[in-house]
Amino acid sequence: MPNEIEIKFRLEHPPGLTRALKRAGFKQVTRPTHEMNSLYDLPGQKLRKRGELLRLRKYGEAWVLTHKAKSKPARHKVRVELETRVENGQQMDAILRALGFAPTFRYEKYRAEWSDGAGHVVLDETPIGNFGEIEGPSRWIDRTASALGITPAHYITQTYAELFFAWKRRTNSPATEMTFRALHKKSKNG
Repeated sequence: MPNEIEIKFRLEHPPGLTRALKRAGFKQVTRPTHEMNSLYDLPGQKLRKRGELLRLRKYGEAWVLTHKAKSKPARHKVRVELETRVENGQQMDAILRALGFAPTFRYEKYRAEWSDGAGHVVLDETPIGNFGEIEGPSRWIDRTASALGITPAHYITQTYAELFFAWKRRTNSPATEMTFRALHKKSKNG
């Protein structure tokens, strides 16, 4: 089973990180591309209670269905990840619903991907701020983070859903999903 090994970090100055990536030999794989994610669960939140995730993602025009197993507590987030491209996202949504799954949370971002051939660094613009992710082998993550000026104290192993709900508690936001529209509506009406 393929393991996903990654960390997130808050991205305070995207242009500075872009320059650091270029200096470290990274090449941009994709320009900032819109991404919409829907998490699905069974009645009673069975997957969430087990620490698992089922996600249908639209990245640009591509759809991907992903299952992530429960992560193991460590400095890096490590968990089994299975995913496959999906030809028709609306049909996949209908299939999941027919099997008893329902969408429970949506989040979106603009993601730019970078690679040095050994792993990936992504830069995410989200409705709750900018984040980076470093994904690859554990030692490579630490070397890359160090080269980019990111210390282990800045590592984040939470999911975007966990980050959103922590943000929601801090800000008392009424938003129920991490979308630009939901947060814009809140600030417009607030």
